[in-house]
Amino acid sequence: MSSVTGVFFTIGFVFLAGGIYCMLAMRKPGFYPPKYILKKRAAALGAGGTVLLLLGVIMYSLK
Repeated sequence: MSSVTGVFFTIGFVFLAGGIYCMLAMRKPGFYPPKYILKKRAAALGAGGTVLLLLGVIMYSLK
């Protein structure tokens, strides 16, 4: 059970880091993907990371 919880925490943090990277990439001039695509990507990664972290916290508290 603890390995599953660790996987949820790890993937959640990676998703949040990807969302932060996309948010920072929007500030760079000349970055290829248009800003609306980066906003969608950042929102999706942030939401996924939040959900996975919440699942990890719930599983950790049930342990």
